[in-house]
Amino acid sequence: MSTTVKGIIAREKGAEVELTDIVIPEPGPNDVIVKVKSCGVCHTDLGYRNGDIEDAFPFLLGHESAAVVETVGEDVTHVKEGDYVILNWRAVCGECRACKKGEPKYCFNTFNASKSMTLTDGTELTPALGIGSFAEKTLVHERQCTKVNPEADPAAVGLLGCGIMAGLGAAVNTGEISYGESVAVFGLGGVGMAAVAGAKLAGAGKIIAVDIDERKTEWAKGLGATHTINSKDMSVEEVAEAVRELTDGFGTDVAIDAVGIMPTFQQAFYSRDHAGRMVMVGVPNLTDKIDLPAIDFYSRGGSLRPAWYGDCLPERDFPAYTQLFENGQLPLDKFVTERIPLDAVEDAFETMKKGNVLRSVVVL
Repeated sequence: MSTTVKGIIAREKGAEVELTDIVIPEPGPNDVIVKVKSCGVCHTDLGYRNGDIEDAFPFLLGHESAAVVETVGEDVTHVKEGDYVILNWRAVCGECRACKKGEPKYCFNTFNASKSMTLTDGTELTPALGIGSFAEKTLVHERQCTKVNPEADPAAVGLLGCGIMAGLGAAVNTGEISYGESVAVFGLGGVGMAAVAGAKLAGAGKIIAVDIDERKTEWAKGLGATHTINSKDMSVEEVAEAVRELTDGFGTDVAIDAVGIMPTFQQAFYSRDHAGRMVMVGVPNLTDKIDLPAIDFYSRGGSLRPAWYGDCLPERDFPAYTQLFENGQLPLDKFVTERIPLDAVEDAFETMKKGNVLRSVVVL
């Protein structure tokens, strides 16, 4: 039997989102219906709303969530009714060429629900990142559910489902920061702040936080930044020189671009020490191109690494970071700037664009 609930959709490119009825079908054999407890307002959802990611409108938005499993398909073994979970969009298949090479973080065949959710007139919805959790309930594959400590605050740990995990993973997994190394993070939105927190967890000796907003550089200090640079009105070379001045004239061991635009990409690239590592975790738009002299790419050595979902493995990382939060070692609650109702998502997009929050979180 199908279920009708309220959810937030983007009906067409650039239009304001709508709170409307959505229909969830009875789960397929390996699907589950989850009752959503929280959902972070992520820039990726705004990208779907604006048509910057794909054109498969209408979208059921939302993907950064904690939830409780409510109904399971007949063949489900991974979770059971009542389990408290974080939803993920990398449900590792174990069978694709990446998984078989021992690189499941690059899984090419991630699982999604076998059936489509719809509007009441039968129009099929495209769930954001295969999840669609700006809704009272949603339908996902069982492997998109990662069990965590049920005592953890859903508004905080649900953020591990996307942006915060991307930043943490960019530092810990992709950047492979070692104890005592120096790190610079460029762009202090939710992902960049998480990269700062990840660098602290990894034991970085010097953490330089760079942004054009003085409020954000101050916030970064509370998450582990040892030094800050306000890069407003500074050229790429001026930013790189400021980083070198803080690192004995050499540049950092690791530089993380958490924005994905050419100014921050170039700042990160040129702020590295020779043979330093650069990580790009900010998502570029569809028309951006990397603009660097080839000789600079060649002569500086080191590595340039994209971080896709922070190179995470949800089954390994979500429970571990939830435990660190519960132990007081990872302040996930500091990322929750405001808690809002489901019908306030459009307003939250505007607040996000103004840079006034790390995360607005829908709490149901």
